[in-house]
Amino acid sequence: RAMKMKKLIIIAATCVAILAVSAYGLSASIATSENILAFCGSASKPALEEAAATFENETGIKVELQFGGSGTVLSQMEISETGDLFIPGSPDYLIKAIDDNVVYPDTTEALVYLVPAIITTEGNPKNITCLEDLAGPGITVGIGDPESVCVGQYAVAVLENAGLYEAVSKNIVVHAESCAKTASLVAMGSVDAVIGWRVFHYWNPEKTEVVYINPEHLPGISYVPAAVSRYTKNFDMAKQFIDFLTSSEGKSIFQKYGYLATEAEAREYAPEAVILMP
Repeated sequence: RAMKMKKLIIIAATCVAILAVSAYGLSASIATSENILAFCGSASKPALEEAAATFENETGIKVELQFGGSGTVLSQMEISETGDLFIPGSPDYLIKAIDDNVVYPDTTEALVYLVPAIITTEGNPKNITCLEDLAGPGITVGIGDPESVCVGQYAVAVLENAGLYEAVSKNIVVHAESCAKTASLVAMGSVDAVIGWRVFHYWNPEKTEVVYINPEHLPGISYVPAAVSRYTKNFDMAKQFIDFLTSSEGKSIFQKYGYLATEAEAREYAPEAVILMP
């Protein structure tokens, strides 16, 4: 019995030692880890993925990207109290993040600009040329969910500004959960058209067409903002990534995917539209 007790003590001591070594290794790993987490609206998904990879290659800092509807990812940040960066698809959600004390307002930067447009399937087989055509018989339309997706809110605003929301709403068959899912609706042929961002066409240029909206019907231009989260423990690294995104190298990555780098470029499509500023 004494021998058995001695063996149990040795086993217990060994387990404690292993756990202690594991805990030390884990804490050391966390302490030296160069990872940051960004909660992002899907409006910037393709460019941000390439930008994060380039940034990691140049700095050794890995940027983990959590994509979704801007409202959804903001809620995830607030509930979990995690994240180093917030990069929503429009300033509307940045303003909410500032009001909720989630981000540092003085770290805010505008990355690129977004203009609403109609995106149709390849070849535009239904010959959609304007917003009015979206109200036609047999036309199926998709928009982002206006409750949580910025491009969905803009789609509703565009239709209301044109006095066409009631007429077109009967043809809206999908409210997508994110910008990425909104863009994919036409690329996959699930609908005839979406009211989305002009840049959606450049995500799938072989499968889609862009139809520009009458500037008089565009109440607003959006932009993709970025700000450092108040939950961050890596402020300097988070700010370094924002600085990279606004650099000429970062801007060139966005431009490759069809984003508009300056307000002046965006105003070519909507000279009188309002830009919401935080």
